[in-house]
Amino acid sequence: MKPTVVLVGRPNVGKSTLFNRLTKTRDALVADLPGLTRDRHYGHGKVGVKPFLVVDTGGFEPLAKEGILHEMARQTEQAIAEADVVIFVVDGRQGITAHDKDIANKLRRHDRPVFVAVNKTEGMDKGVTSADFHELGLGEPWAISASHGEGVKGLVDLALEPYPEPSEEEARDRHPRVAIVGRPNVGKSTLINALIGEERVIAFDMPGTTRDSIFVDFERNGRKYTLIDTAGLRRKGKVFEAIEKFSVVKTLQSIEDANVVVLVLDAQADISDQDAHIAGFIVESGRALVVAINKWDGMSAYERDQVKTRLLDKLKFLDFARFHPISALKSQGLGDLLKSVDGAYNAAMIKLSTPQLTRVLIDAVAKQAPPRHGLFRPKPRYAHQGGSNPPVVVVHGNALDHISDSYKRYLERTYRDAFKLEGTPLRIQFNVTHNPYVDEEPKRRLESKRDTFKKKQERRFGKTS
Repeated sequence: MKPTVVLVGRPNVGKSTLFNRLTKTRDALVADLPGLTRDRHYGHGKVGVKPFLVVDTGGFEPLAKEGILHEMARQTEQAIAEADVVIFVVDGRQGITAHDKDIANKLRRHDRPVFVAVNKTEGMDKGVTSADFHELGLGEPWAISASHGEGVKGLVDLALEPYPEPSEEEARDRHPRVAIVGRPNVGKSTLINALIGEERVIAFDMPGTTRDSIFVDFERNGRKYTLIDTAGLRRKGKVFEAIEKFSVVKTLQSIEDANVVVLVLDAQADISDQDAHIAGFIVESGRALVVAINKWDGMSAYERDQVKTRLLDKLKFLDFARFHPISALKSQGLGDLLKSVDGAYNAAMIKLSTPQLTRVLIDAVAKQAPPRHGLFRPKPRYAHQGGSNPPVVVVHGNALDHISDSYKRYLERTYRDAFKLEGTPLRIQFNVTHNPYVDEEPKRRLESKRDTFKKKQERRFGKTS
């Protein structure tokens, strides 16, 4: 399971800059959900060898009693409670402040490891700049520069040292790991009850982390599954919603740990931006997806048509996923839902040979060649598989860095249709063949011009010593 790193600190100390450095993006906003502060961002950490989730919180005002500052403080405290590691960002140029001391006092009350990152120390004496922050009583301060990247990797390696590198255990799993996600009151717990309450064989009920992600093995119609639930499973056969409010961190952890995600929607409520944001993170994570439209029973034909129209409008980017109308309360449609889960899992874990992928690529190029870029046309030549869950197709050739996004989508659709990859995202990567003479060409042209000029001089003035 990926650990979660939460960035906290007062406003304007460089948390967002550090967030962008950790995620290697300029705008890594993955979830901006109703009920959460808009300054709270979620992304995939990409520093060092260990993967992690990173949460950027709003400016922490622990003494605020009302208004937006109080709401930001409340959300930050919730993020801290759900964190594996907290990085407390302070301003090395401004020095320690009373506000920093208030935040440090709050952090000491949480049973979470805290690392003090003294930011904005570029061009300064690191030891002298960090010395004052020992007063916070949170251990050795770590001098960094989020904008320049100085010290960031070392800080992350230190913070994640207790967590092991990803193993191949998940890749060896032979049955789907299924996460049930969705916003509150859409029927997740009812669906979970329906899934494990019929012909179930629960092998274990094991707490996963401090966020209470629960892994439950169960069997239905002779097929084994591992259910990943964040709703607070406590005892076999008794499933209930223990979370009062929607927790983004819980949902992100469930998605990361799954092979297949079942996104539960409420057919009798409007399809919200929150639903779209959750779906967007699933796609970003590369997880196979099945959409369960719950509470479908009791709706008229007109109402169902309206729901389908809203789904096409809000979730049109999920064209690879199967949508299933279900009634979790009446256990209707669950058989077809699980068939799609099986299909999505098989598509996500598929193994494709290089000759198969190359033949599809050659046929696709023959049918529609990439558009020219200037005087040259990109030339895809062959392809091989670069990974699973999601499937990754690596295309080799010349000038592939000039292939347009629309042509990339054309190749994705072609491969999806050719191998019937329904229910899983597909990634296309381009590996550009390097021309060893590309750097020599300007040099040869310059030498040729010099030789021509020299010959003209000799014809006019003769050879000179």
